[in-house]
Amino acid sequence: MQHNKDGEPKLFNLFGLFSLFTLLTNALYAESFADFKRVQSASYSHYRDARDNAFHSYLQEQWKEYKAYITPSMYEEPKPKAIAPKNEQKAPDVGPIVKIELPKSEPTPKPTISLPQKEIKNGVNVDFFGSQLLFHSDTEIQKAKFYPESQKGIANFFTLLAASDYTTTLSEIKEYKKILKLNDWALYLLVTKLSQKIYADTNAAKIYSWFLLNKLSYNVKIALSKSNNIYLLHYSENTLYATPRYSFDGKYYYIITDYNKKNIEEVYTYKGEYPEADRGLDFSLKRLPLLKEDSVQKEVSFSDYGKSYRASYHYNKNLIDFMKTYPQVDYKIYFNTAMEASTYRDIAKDIKKYTDGKKISEAMNFVLRFVQKAFKYERDYEQFGHEKVMFAEETLVYNASDCEDRAVLFSYLIKHLFGISVVGVKYSDHMSTALYIPLKGDSVMVANRRYVMADPTYINANIGQEMPKYRDIEPEYFIRLRSN
Repeated sequence: MQHNKDGEPKLFNLFGLFSLFTLLTNALYAESFADFKRVQSASYSHYRDARDNAFHSYLQEQWKEYKAYITPSMYEEPKPKAIAPKNEQKAPDVGPIVKIELPKSEPTPKPTISLPQKEIKNGVNVDFFGSQLLFHSDTEIQKAKFYPESQKGIANFFTLLAASDYTTTLSEIKEYKKILKLNDWALYLLVTKLSQKIYADTNAAKIYSWFLLNKLSYNVKIALSKSNNIYLLHYSENTLYATPRYSFDGKYYYIITDYNKKNIEEVYTYKGEYPEADRGLDFSLKRLPLLKEDSVQKEVSFSDYGKSYRASYHYNKNLIDFMKTYPQVDYKIYFNTAMEASTYRDIAKDIKKYTDGKKISEAMNFVLRFVQKAFKYERDYEQFGHEKVMFAEETLVYNASDCEDRAVLFSYLIKHLFGISVVGVKYSDHMSTALYIPLKGDSVMVANRRYVMADPTYINANIGQEMPKYRDIEPEYFIRLRSN
């Protein structure tokens, strides 16, 4: 695969003869032809948005062919399939005595989802991670078809959508975004689910998603392949790994739906942007979405030096299902995403039970041992069939995890339990962590400060003991955690 090449302009009208054949064939079918006539009639309708007239004309101009560059995977080399544990040893016993402070049992009454109560004729109901969301939908929109299956068909579909009563739907999307505290990725999923509920045809659903996202100011392009498949190219300043990427005027656009796919079709699209749609998808989760509660309890245990330890906690299955949808993006997003308050309190309560009264070096090593031993080590390709970085809460839920998942969870716990500054340490085939603490042992320099290594994957290793393989290797980079 190679980077974009404008090269010689290849008109999308290369498909003109095929489109003409499609038009003549489909004209035999009354329903399709009626749809086509309705779209043609709508093209002379008054647009609700002044931007749409010029953009409709732009959509009919010559499109060019673009080839995707597949972004590299998160690791240059395969992660170790198995990691030999270190012999058990006592943790050092130094530093001040620990007394973990727990968040209040009910910091606030648990947030409730207050959805607007309404009755809508011909409304569309969307199941969004357990919440039933109702939308208005123009009946003309629901009847629309991608016809003919060509660049012209996209322009026709846009015309019908632009002349329809879409403003109410946009207002409802914005309202649900505010009520449910949705970030950009959650909003993308909501628009996608709504589009798929209205249209059984995948291409039609993608066209509607593209239209709505542009109206919501997101920079999204639509593209068409020679096999008449619609693709959406989403602008984002975050890096998406193992994903088709296109470059336009220094901005990167991704086909998010084609993560980890090898055979990517060449696509035809336009270079410009929908007016004032300049917002990129931001995958940051500065706060968790407010999703309907579906509480599940989990218990884990481990043994260390002949003693058994247990921890029990609750998690919201709907939140885990949402996190499961995430594409593979910058590590800083996973390291800086909060755990649900009730889940964190549960796990902190059990850690407190075993660490209060101990010196801080021993307490921190207990947390390290918990992450090392309470979960089975398994690479993502064995567990999921592809690379998947987990959020801290996901690592608590799944029975198995690998190095970066443990690094994310350990970093979160150390930071919030003890207020310690921590960084993720990225190698070509491994992820570890390092703590800004005055202990002896293996260490790395981060911004002229000495950070002591703590490897959540190296079973039985204490803080200050890194796997021998990595002691003399310079890390590729560090992942910083935001201050509270």
